Amino acid sequence: MEKTQKTLMTIYIVILVATVVLAALCELDILETGKMANHPQEEFITTTVMELSTLAGAFLGLRLFKFKGIHAELISLKAPALLKWGLVRLVLIEVPMLGNTLFYYMYMKPTFGYLAIIMLLCLPFIWPSMGRCIAETTESEGCD
Repeated sequence: MEKTQKTLMTIYIVILVATVVLAALCELDILETGKMANHPQEEFITTTVMELSTLAGAFLGLRLFKFKGIHAELISLKAPALLKWGLVRLVLIEVPMLGNTLFYYMYMKPTFGYLAIIMLLCLPFIWPSMGRCIAETTESEGCD
């Protein structure tokens, strides 16, 4: 279980750091910003896709381990299932956050910044601590 927890924590931190580095590079004018600002059709499509992926990713990422099939797999297989579904959860939440950060700087539109902030606010709820990893792979009496 400890190896699984460390793997999930490493991925969690790497994607978070990549997002921060991207923002820093753009804020320091090392990367050019606003390159897509004059492309309204692409902006509309990108905004729609990212809004849907952000909403779906936040909902699924936060509720993923409550689905009966996934919960049963976590209880029976423990670490291998936690690694598989933990990675899915990290991808559902952190990849749209990284994408929204990138699109914010490409289009310089606050919509993408707000979407990235929504995903950032979800991160504390999926922090892969050892206690959470153990709790998610044991049967609980809590209400759903």
